[in-house]
Amino acid sequence: MLSVSRVVRIVTLLVVAVAVVTFPQWAPNPYILSAGVVVLIYATLSTSWNFVGGFTGYMSIGHAAWFGLGAYGTGLLIARLDIPSFAALFISAAIVGLIAIPVGLAALRVRGISFVIVTVALLLVLQLVFQGLADLTGGSQGLVVPRPFPDLLRPEHHAVFFLIFTALLAVNLVAWWAIDRSRFGLRLKAIREDEDKAQALGIPTRAYKLSMFVVSGVLAALAGGVYALWFGDLDPIFVFSILFSVYAVLMALVGGIRHLFGPVLGAVIVGVGAEFFKAGFGDTQLHLVLTGGLLAVVVLFMPDGLIPAARDLIDRFRPQQSSIREVTVEQLREAERQGNAGIDAQEVGK
Repeated sequence: MLSVSRVVRIVTLLVVAVAVVTFPQWAPNPYILSAGVVVLIYATLSTSWNFVGGFTGYMSIGHAAWFGLGAYGTGLLIARLDIPSFAALFISAAIVGLIAIPVGLAALRVRGISFVIVTVALLLVLQLVFQGLADLTGGSQGLVVPRPFPDLLRPEHHAVFFLIFTALLAVNLVAWWAIDRSRFGLRLKAIREDEDKAQALGIPTRAYKLSMFVVSGVLAALAGGVYALWFGDLDPIFVFSILFSVYAVLMALVGGIRHLFGPVLGAVIVGVGAEFFKAGFGDTQLHLVLTGGLLAVVVLFMPDGLIPAARDLIDRFRPQQSSIREVTVEQLREAERQGNAGIDAQEVGK
């Protein structure tokens, strides 16, 4: 039988899911709808990052590299080879997965700050390469990607891609949930807590880390490819931006990197806040200052993220269960009588 708390969680999840799926119908205007798409992009990218950061503890600051490769791979396959849009999307993601294997074999040989530096270097190198190959990628002028639904008006276009990004985010969440509850996920967590001990226990740490690295890259590439189909104009300065990667990490940290919905909650808070301040104060850097302030607050007061902090706060107000069950004198006497009756029955049996 389901407990009350589990029923509440299921009902809450269903209500949120219905609200998200119907958001295109009740969004007040196309701008709000497009902002919702942006928040979903952030949530999808941050959740894909959480496959590496949450399970293995490796903090990649260059995760936008896979997003950019997926975006440009999809765009180039459509614009240069005239491949159908969604076929190009999956072909591009598969190619990114193949690229991630040798990159992961090299990058995962180091840990800590060295791994961070390797991922940042990969991102910056890709940004320079795609900016320099102007004849192929369009360089700083950008690459125009044909829209997959040319007959749709802009609001309808946003609504369709809002649902596509919702489906992609759902795939990310279901995959993360399944791994989290599997024996495979348990071994990944052992690597996160103490990689040397996990290896000493016989866990093939390199293979496990590489698998998460590739899965994370493929999911980020799918997000990048859908972004290319939605936005229709690619700029290497943006899609390979280190700020984009930092946002993905920040959102996971704000919500809680070891929680299924941590990156999603962080994306809603940071993404909505950034869009609000951009709309209110124009093209300024105020949203970056406020984002940095939010990160400082989370690190100082909620180092594990908002969801674990909220859970701990709720637990403080719950009635504490005693480790020793309190019983009355009558209950003790009844237990003694039952024990004596059992002994007498054994004697009779003999």
